[in-house]
Amino acid sequence: MQSENPFTGAPAPGDAQRAADAADARSEGEGSPTDNPLEAELEQLRAALTALREETLRERADLDNQRKRMAREIEQARRFANEKLLSELLPVLDALEAGLAAAAGQDGPLKEGLELTRRQLLKVGESNGLRQLDPVGQAFDPEWHQAISQAPAEGAAAGSVVQVFQKGYALNDRLLRPALVVVAAG
Repeated sequence: MQSENPFTGAPAPGDAQRAADAADARSEGEGSPTDNPLEAELEQLRAALTALREETLRERADLDNQRKRMAREIEQARRFANEKLLSELLPVLDALEAGLAAAAGQDGPLKEGLELTRRQLLKVGESNGLRQLDPVGQAFDPEWHQAISQAPAEGAAAGSVVQVFQKGYALNDRLLRPALVVVAAG
């Protein structure tokens, strides 16, 4: 059966060839289903449908992977959104600790006020994932500590931190600032 182009009235492309192929098959007496042009076209359509299904599955998997990746990136951005602010507050904490060290031998409302302010600032930081690194007695870890010198220390294991000059800080297990430390010489 030939179909016509609705605009020109001419036979659709390929119809003449399919009709000729069918006539050849009938004249040769071959009656296998694959020689029938409709069967062949049906097989081509099935193959195209299978290919499209596979492509659709791949596209869905890609889309699903992209959604998961975006969710991870959003979670990372949420966890570290305060990183810049908290980094800028670290010198304020250092100043409060220096003030407390200067008032070490004194008691009074000024020292109590400094200590209260320091504790409140640390509490706000901790509620946002900030963690203070004070590694005295721990083994030196170059990923978390910055050695500024080595010194002999009795009773301390070689390579351990014996003094902290500046505390380090981490935000949700990401280093904001390494602790400045003195390491025991071996």
